[in-house]
Amino acid sequence: MSTNKRLVEEVFSKIPAFDTTIVNETIQNELSNFNKKIIVLDDDPTGVQTVHGISVYTDWSLDSIEKGFQEENSMFFILTNSRGFTAAETTKAHQEIAANIVEAAKKSNREFTIISRGDSTLRGHYPLETQVLKETVEANSDMKFDGEIILPFFKEGGRFTIDNIHYVQYDTELVPAGETEFAKDRTFGYTKSHLGEWAEEKSNGEYKAEHMTYISLDSLRAVDIETIEQQLLKVEDFNKVIVNAVDYSDVKVFTIALIRAMNKGKNFLFRSAAALTKVIGGVSDKALLSRDEIMSESTNHGGLVIIGSHVKKTTEQFEELKKSNDIEFIEFDVHLVLEPEKFEKELDRVVEETNKLILNGTNVAVYTRRERLDLGEGKQEEELKLSVKISDAVTSIVKRLEVRPSYIIAKGGITSSDIGTNGLEVKRATVAGQIRPGIPVWTTDNESKFPGISYVIFPGNVGTKTDLREVVEMLSNK
Repeated sequence: MSTNKRLVEEVFSKIPAFDTTIVNETIQNELSNFNKKIIVLDDDPTGVQTVHGISVYTDWSLDSIEKGFQEENSMFFILTNSRGFTAAETTKAHQEIAANIVEAAKKSNREFTIISRGDSTLRGHYPLETQVLKETVEANSDMKFDGEIILPFFKEGGRFTIDNIHYVQYDTELVPAGETEFAKDRTFGYTKSHLGEWAEEKSNGEYKAEHMTYISLDSLRAVDIETIEQQLLKVEDFNKVIVNAVDYSDVKVFTIALIRAMNKGKNFLFRSAAALTKVIGGVSDKALLSRDEIMSESTNHGGLVIIGSHVKKTTEQFEELKKSNDIEFIEFDVHLVLEPEKFEKELDRVVEETNKLILNGTNVAVYTRRERLDLGEGKQEEELKLSVKISDAVTSIVKRLEVRPSYIIAKGGITSSDIGTNGLEVKRATVAGQIRPGIPVWTTDNESKFPGISYVIFPGNVGTKTDLREVVEMLSNK
């Protein structure tokens, strides 16, 4: 894979341990002094991978945002699904979101902080989204942002930042993010693994790596809150703050210093993975969900799995799922998108078969053809538009279901977002918890197509090789 990969065991053995008891007590105290409403903008629905009992709104209307502000919870999520947007679309969406947040905050007389929860492998519309949020909030209010916190650590997904380099864990090895398949993303690719250099690369040199602020593991492990707070108090001109972390305790130490700096008047925007949201939102640990918690009603109908993601991990998990006897597979030939009439017929066939099988009590896995649709060099925007058409078609399978499945699992970030928002017509869902580490379950609201159904959001790049099969078998066993 790379000459720069390192053994997990070796790297972690060199990181000093520390007593977390006092950290856990101090963070609770700091959170009780933090009175800002936390709004998490999620570029796909996997950002709720670490939380439970939290609301997710699937639109950013003023009405939805006002409801979020009125909740007792200190935090709520807005699903933007912007990873599936063009640059123009995400700009418009983030202008609307920021303007509505400012208006809702004025009405409820609450201060707020915004976390842009990006895909934890550094992909997505960055720095565009946080730049637009900054400009719009500042234009519509008295607020000024001093800096931007970059914190992509996500333990459940094997994402660690050590010596400012972001790593992805593959079994026993840590691979620098810039050398993984994610860095080769056609739309959101990058070459740097050092987060300062990554932010410099992404901002086309507007922000220089050597001028950024780095929160080291040494400071975090020494629980040197004073030094970290001083570092944060000096940040200005929307400069970047790179946070190292290999465990939730590191995020807790950082959050203590962060809240102290914010309570002294500093304002930050955030680009983070899902770990920060759990810590700053004060979300407690919760055991993985049991089958009884997920399957609230008994039904003779089969369950539905939809597989859209093409990343390597999904393909491995899909191959493993094929070994299961409990499930029928239907391939959806999405390459027919280039021939609209044939595409329509193919979609009709898939919908008809899916309905029939679910009604008969058979579990169904619908998967998109595994080869990527490749139009060649320089055709990224066209490919993105076609992928939206494909995603719409996949979503319509759920929209056109005539029978209620016993459960729904969607594999892939954008796939699960579109199915949740458009297929299931969810306006607001509650995160019930996780079925496996980093794999959240929504309970749909009363307005959705199937009220109260358990909807498993299975990110493309999360889980062990056997997780998908095990989850399907767990839910399928009557």
